[in-house]
Amino acid sequence: MLRLLWGRDRSAPEAGMNKRTVRNLFERLRAERPEPRGELVWSTPFELLVAVVLSAQATDRSVNLATADLFPVASTPEAVVALGEAGLIPRIRHIGLFNSKARHIVAAAQMLLDEYGGEVPRDRAALMRLPGVGRKTANVILNNAWGEATIAVDTHVFRVANRTGLAVGKTPDAVERGLMEVVPAEFLRDAHHWLILHGRYTCTARKPRCGRCCIVAQCGYRAKVTA
Repeated sequence: MLRLLWGRDRSAPEAGMNKRTVRNLFERLRAERPEPRGELVWSTPFELLVAVVLSAQATDRSVNLATADLFPVASTPEAVVALGEAGLIPRIRHIGLFNSKARHIVAAAQMLLDEYGGEVPRDRAALMRLPGVGRKTANVILNNAWGEATIAVDTHVFRVANRTGLAVGKTPDAVERGLMEVVPAEFLRDAHHWLILHGRYTCTARKPRCGRCCIVAQCGYRAKVTA
C-alpha cells in the first residue's frame, strides 16, 4: 500500500540536510551504481567536447547516433575544421540547434589548433573560452576526461538537488556551490553521475518514482510517495 506524505507545501523539501544524512544518501547512491558513468560515447577529450556541445537540449541517444556517424570521419580538430560546417551539418541535422552547434564545434576546433596545439585544455577558464562551452560543459569535460572533482549542474542535477533538499538554489551556479560545500570529498568525483542518472531514471520531473528510490529515506521532498 502506498502512503502519500503531504506537507503544507507539497513540493518544497524539508529545510536542511545534515552531514550524516548527506553521507547516507551518497552511500546509497554508490551502492546502487558502484561505478557510474555518463552515457555519451567518446574515446578522447576532443570527442567528449564535441559530444557534450551536441548534447545541449538533446538526448544522449540522439548524440550517440550522430557521433557514431561523425567520429569515424572527423574525430580530431584538424578533421573537423577540414569538414567545415557544410560537412558537419548533414551528420547532426537530427539534433536540435544543429546550425549553431556546427558553428560552435568548427570554431572551437579552430581555436584549439590556433591556441592549444590541437589539445583540449585541462583548465576550466580555458575551456570556457571555447565557442559553445559554458561552465556546465567545462565541468563535464574536466570530470569525465580527467576525473576531476567537479559537478556539472544540468536539469537533472538541478531538480534532484532542489527536490531532495541536498542543495537548494534558484540557479545552476547556486546549486553547484551548494553541492561542492555539502558533498563529502570521497563522493565528489562521482556525485555528478549519480545525481544525473538518479534524476533521469528515478527522480523524474513529472512523476518521481519514489516507491523504487534508494534514497527515499534521506529525501526531504514533502510530496514523496513511499511504500
